[in-house]
Amino acid sequence: MQLRINGRSVELDDAEGDTPLLWVIRDHLGLTGTKYGCGIGLCGSCTVHLDGRAVRACVVSASNAVGKQIRTIEGLADADPHPVQAAWTAAEVPQCGYCQPGMIMAITALLAEHPEAGPDELISRLTNICTCGSYPRIRRAIEALRPAKGRADEVGDST
Repeated sequence: MQLRINGRSVELDDAEGDTPLLWVIRDHLGLTGTKYGCGIGLCGSCTVHLDGRAVRACVVSASNAVGKQIRTIEGLADADPHPVQAAWTAAEVPQCGYCQPGMIMAITALLAEHPEAGPDELISRLTNICTCGSYPRIRRAIEALRPAKGRADEVGDST
């Protein structure tokens, strides 16, 4: 099985096609930034990009990723941090940090899919879970990327 991950092709002779992509990424390729959380696609700790879309790697089989571009947190940026990573660092988002690679991958995909979305819309679309409760810092990081576009109470409009 051949996969394209973080811009390079890899040949996997020892992975079964029905192996979850998460385990191929972690165990076969040694890219441990993608985390195991729930194993049923709910928490988002294992979020990666598949052809630019955020997916939960624990519920995608490796064979379903053949012929597609896979990007993990390790491949998100070259030498400099990606703007989302920089915003996360500036806002000191991580507490334990376990869910944050998946959170960053999810927000990065949301920004690409919804380039005009403001912070409220992005946050409402984010379905990843942070058990430490870093949501206020996550909001600050997203607001640093996408400042709020004048809410009604800020511009004097009561309608």
